[in-house]
Amino acid sequence: MAGFMGVRRGRVMVGVVSSVAVAGAVGAVALAGPASAQQDAGAGGQDRWVKPTVVLEHGAFADSSSWNGVVKELRAAGYPVVAAANPLRGPAYDAAALRSVLDHVKGPKIVVGHSYGGNVISQAATGDRDVKALVYVAAFLPAPGESALELTNKFPGSTLPDALDPAPYTLPDGTTGTDLYIQQDKFRHQFAADVPRNEAALAAAGQRPIAQAALEEKATTAAWKTIPAWDVITTQDLNIPPAVQRFMAHRAHAHTTEVAASHSVAVSHPRTVAHVIEQAARATTHR
Repeated sequence: MAGFMGVRRGRVMVGVVSSVAVAGAVGAVALAGPASAQQDAGAGGQDRWVKPTVVLEHGAFADSSSWNGVVKELRAAGYPVVAAANPLRGPAYDAAALRSVLDHVKGPKIVVGHSYGGNVISQAATGDRDVKALVYVAAFLPAPGESALELTNKFPGSTLPDALDPAPYTLPDGTTGTDLYIQQDKFRHQFAADVPRNEAALAAAGQRPIAQAALEEKATTAAWKTIPAWDVITTQDLNIPPAVQRFMAHRAHAHTTEVAASHSVAVSHPRTVAHVIEQAARATTHR
């Protein structure tokens, strides 16, 4: 396998994240927040804002628990949160599963995708008027006709192929395929170099495999063409090269924040990721 998988609005370099200037802009689910949206009250209760629900979609080699730190930050700020389970079978299949979650969540939504989850949210959110913003976290933003594998190979830098552990499978109907894992002894270096060793080891043991075919399947829609996008770019990423992330973010006119982090930025820098999500929420839903 050769590899894994108008106007620029703003960029922030992190150390300490500052505000980005903005111009307006089923699988099983783990419910991590109250069913109804929360409200902010300003001075005298005059400024009341119904906070959108944040829907989080994980990527390959992870599960919804990879969002735990981000969920904690968002819940502390009063946001309803849903962390969806990604089947990791292919963009079309996975987007249908996520769309069922989005259809179930009423009211305004901010949809967030990590890694391959970016492929999924780009398709699932298309045409959903309640999705007010998309947030990509070390993620793919494919255009129609592009695959995760094709985008990864657009620029050098991914070392994932040498870390993969392919596992062929046969389904009851005789259909065959290959699931991809990361070798456990290479997981931390490849995927989570800035995550504490014990925590990375747990993530390696519990990683969810992705179908190899999912990385080769071409996107059919791109919700970022019509929905405002924010992007957390990881500059120490060994899965999706930073140059690839910047290319996709620039093309999508995304508000960008760069973080000196591994691919597992939601685990190592949950406050930064939550801050970007809040920026997207306030820019697109706070009136």
